[in-house]
Amino acid sequence: MSLEARIHGLLPSLSPAQTLVAEEVLRDPAAVASSTIGELAARCGTSLPSVTRFCLALGLPGYAELRLALAAESGRSWERGTGTSVGPDDSLDAVLRTLLRADTKALEDTVAQLDVTALGSAVEALAGARRIDLYAVGGSATVAEDLRLRLHRIGLAASSWSDVHTALTSAALLGAGDVALGISHTGETNEVLEPLRRARALGATTVAVTNYPRSPLARAADLVLVTAARDITFRTGGMAGRHAQMIVLDALYVGVAQRDYQQSTQAFDRTAEAVADHRTPHR
Repeated sequence: MSLEARIHGLLPSLSPAQTLVAEEVLRDPAAVASSTIGELAARCGTSLPSVTRFCLALGLPGYAELRLALAAESGRSWERGTGTSVGPDDSLDAVLRTLLRADTKALEDTVAQLDVTALGSAVEALAGARRIDLYAVGGSATVAEDLRLRLHRIGLAASSWSDVHTALTSAALLGAGDVALGISHTGETNEVLEPLRRARALGATTVAVTNYPRSPLARAADLVLVTAARDITFRTGGMAGRHAQMIVLDALYVGVAQRDYQQSTQAFDRTAEAVADHRTPHR
């Protein structure tokens, strides 16, 4: 996992002083790599302990390790800032290139940082589940619905809920042997968080797909699958976030299908044959 992606994922959970340090690291990583801890603290208008606590939040023992990590990533092209990638005078060609970079990096960083052990546990839970509930709203709901349809095509019945009332009533009927999967870019969406908490309290295995590993949704789940998308201008939790969610959910789907390869293949062929007459072939 890149240091840049890790910092972006932790930003919402950092203290104000640590956020100042994080923003300076993201703004000019090369300068931080060549600065002493005192120089960085002075530039950020914060204290030495705040810089150290920021390093610890990243999982690094101290500032020396941060400088080494930044030096190791010196060849990478970091996106400047967290939400100003598109300017008012940018051409559409520049906008397209910015979107492409953001989406490509979201996919690459998500794959690089994904906890494969947690992914495997989630696959096992889904493959053997009695019932599967998917909770998501907004843009994440379209991703959840896609997973529901994919699971249905290989013979696994899943329910996708975007209304909190129906989600809660469904979660109330879950228990041991069931799986509840919550999808939220921020990990702060109450309509996703509440049913997931209820499902977990009743004994269901809970899985969170979120961009922020310290978010309330991540803390409420047994298994956490973290995406690594970053917001750019006008696209908070936008397509890059949904693309990152999609690759995680695709991995879950393919992993489940692999568990009974022959049955999945037969189910896929039968469902494809059922709609074959509704296609007009090319002439």
